[in-house]
Amino acid sequence: MLSDRQTHRRRLFRLAARQHGYFTAAQAVEAGYSHQAQKYHADCGNWVRVDRGVFRMPDWPAHQFDHLVRWALWTGGAGVVSHATALSVHDLGDVDPAVVHLSVPTRFRRSAPGIVLHRPLPPDQHIEDREGFRVTTPSRALAECAQTKIEQQWLDGAVAEALGRGLTTPRRLRATAAELGPTAELGVHVALEAAGR
Repeated sequence: MLSDRQTHRRRLFRLAARQHGYFTAAQAVEAGYSHQAQKYHADCGNWVRVDRGVFRMPDWPAHQFDHLVRWALWTGGAGVVSHATALSVHDLGDVDPAVVHLSVPTRFRRSAPGIVLHRPLPPDQHIEDREGFRVTTPSRALAECAQTKIEQQWLDGAVAEALGRGLTTPRRLRATAAELGPTAELGVHVALEAAGR
């Protein structure tokens, strides 16, 4: 029979495995670790403290989206990877944002260097689940980039690629842009025309 300590360890490991080795202090409490026990494990090197209230298992294999899992957990799991960062997750266009774009609830108040926050959260139908984080759909990410006036040539390329790969349709893209307003609609319209659609 497993001891409480073994049970807690397994529970936390299973959770961390779904999040590329990351977990929050709140998740550790749910797994059975008191705040005192969390301090002990961080001080001993059993866990790596990556931010306030965010830990990672040491020596966890690297993954290309590690940083996005970390920032999603930093929001308490409320944030959604969006805008140009979502385009990079979907491997659309040549955009390689220097900052991480996250959409968060209106009430969210934290900030950090290298993070651009957008409010409010998109509707659920525009969100996809990934391993350890959530991301806006290709259509929503394209419309978000149009709304924030990303360079039109980048948007044109990303829209053409999304259409070519079957990730969206002109109709779906126009409807998604319409939800965000005239600026998004114009950017998407120009991109669709450039793609001959």
